[in-house]
Amino acid sequence: MKRVALIGYSGHAFVVADTLLSLGINLLGYFEQKKKESNPFNLPYIGQEEDEKNLEILKEKDTFFFACVGNNRIRSKIIKTMLGSGFQTLVAAHPGSFISEFSSVGEGTLAAPGCRVNALANVGRGVILNTGSIVEHECIIKDFAHIAPGAVLAGNVLIGESSFVGANAVIKEGITIGKNVTIGAGSVIIKDIPDNEMWVGNPGKKLDKNEK
Repeated sequence: MKRVALIGYSGHAFVVADTLLSLGINLLGYFEQKKKESNPFNLPYIGQEEDEKNLEILKEKDTFFFACVGNNRIRSKIIKTMLGSGFQTLVAAHPGSFISEFSSVGEGTLAAPGCRVNALANVGRGVILNTGSIVEHECIIKDFAHIAPGAVLAGNVLIGESSFVGANAVIKEGITIGKNVTIGAGSVIIKDIPDNEMWVGNPGKKLDKNEK
């Protein structure tokens, strides 16, 4: 039986924990800076992942870590550090999600309930495909992006590394979104977006720094 230790234990981690348990995976506990007062899944506190002694648990057979952090930048750092240290993660695809056998999904990615990944889509490492999101045919999602609940990526969309697509946003087919881009909730994007920009509205428009 596969065993997983969570890194991070609040909010987003609860969706991950529910997903892993629904897959019959044994949750060993959680890494955090300090023990949490709220513990809805009654998981043991392992300690800080920066402490090498605490990481011994991950060296056992069929044992994995899963980074349960919504922030793309922090999740990226955790996954890169842990993989670089020789530890392994896995795909957490809820039974209520659909991932086409003709698509690919990278390690450390969450496919939440109701998420759909259709044929020939390519999803990178450490991506969050949140509840009810739709990734249509031939889309490419680069590492550590976050597709929020209800967001729709029409066919042949490219989402750059560490970008965020807000809840119920729609990205028109064939659109390219750069790295570190933020798309506001409910936005409709019909133009390509370069790196490091924030876009909101229908149709989507660039949000200037003084408007944030």
